Amino acid sequence: MIWVSRDSKKGSLPIKSWCAAPDEGAVRQAMNLADHPATFHHIAMMPDAGKGFGMMIGGVMACRDAIIPSAVGYDIGCGMIAAPTKLSHLDEDELRWIIDEIKRRIPVGFNRHQEPQEWHGFDSAPNIRVVQSELENARKQLGTLGSGNHFIEIQKGDDGQIWVMIHSGSRHLGHEIASEFMATAEAQCDQWHSKLPPGRKDDSLAFLPTGTDAGKIYIQAMDFALKYAQANRDAMMATVQSIFNEHCTSAPFGTAVNIHHNFAALEHHFGEDVWVHRKGATQAREGQTGIIPGSMGTASYLVQGLGNRESFDSCSHGAGRPCSRTAFKNSHTIEECEASMKGIVFGGWGVDRRGNPDISEAPGAYKDIETVMAAQEDLVRPLLKLTPIGVVKG
Repeated sequence: MIWVSRDSKKGSLPIKSWCAAPDEGAVRQAMNLADHPATFHHIAMMPDAGKGFGMMIGGVMACRDAIIPSAVGYDIGCGMIAAPTKLSHLDEDELRWIIDEIKRRIPVGFNRHQEPQEWHGFDSAPNIRVVQSELENARKQLGTLGSGNHFIEIQKGDDGQIWVMIHSGSRHLGHEIASEFMATAEAQCDQWHSKLPPGRKDDSLAFLPTGTDAGKIYIQAMDFALKYAQANRDAMMATVQSIFNEHCTSAPFGTAVNIHHNFAALEHHFGEDVWVHRKGATQAREGQTGIIPGSMGTASYLVQGLGNRESFDSCSHGAGRPCSRTAFKNSHTIEECEASMKGIVFGGWGVDRRGNPDISEAPGAYKDIETVMAAQEDLVRPLLKLTPIGVVKG
């Protein structure tokens, strides 16, 4: 851990970082958070830290009686689910059939189901305008992958078993909730003449006091998005399991681990009840099981939290990026990226907004997962290494 002391006379809080060389944008955002009037005790940067919107990805902060929508992010409840099968081997033809069936049955990108999907949670959706206006779309997006860095992987564990891992979140529902309440927070902070760090317009660090109506409503909407995101991953896992069962009748799935890495929660730290924001970071309480994915061509890890109080009981949510998507695409060819996927049954690249193959998710676009894991050995203990053998990207 690297301790960055700040000027306490100016009210700046310290920054504690497990990232050896964070990019300039992430450092600037961490300093803004450390100067924020609602921040409590210190800011924590995980080993995968990188510049985000408002708050760096791979960041953890705690707030007294306040919540910052941009420190939760647009994809509220984005997270991971992983489950073991009883299989120990799949050959290339079997993998290809499974990958093709996943692509046929689970909509990816901006696609959605043609018919509304069932989930008991829809019956208890809060009576909040932005939530209610998104319910019809959310019913059809339940059990869909999304785009960008979202994925479904078939993996081989070093326990000898075949595993399935999925990365996805709350889809358009979470994005709309985030957009609405970021704007609300901006308007209210302007009205209150709140003293926020410089650059607030591009970094959107506006906050909502948790005792106000707006704060309470955002928390209610966020909590619903978290439940929806978890149900979304559960639904996709159920679809994948049905595909496996059609191919191998003796392939029941074991208990799944299903976790968030974009959320805020009321927790007790350093003697106070505070709202801990984890944006691209995972809760890692002592004994808690978590998931830290690598890239589509490198290993992921099932881990056990060590409950490190200096990280607010947190760890990284993945490997993190050493550069921007655009910079990677401008410096790499599709041939290089195809070569990095050798030996993995791959469902093909997604497409960017121009319709070109999106290679920004290639293995080389991410930091070395082993280096990231070594940097957080005081945050988590590895339980299981999972190596990809089949991949579907959003």
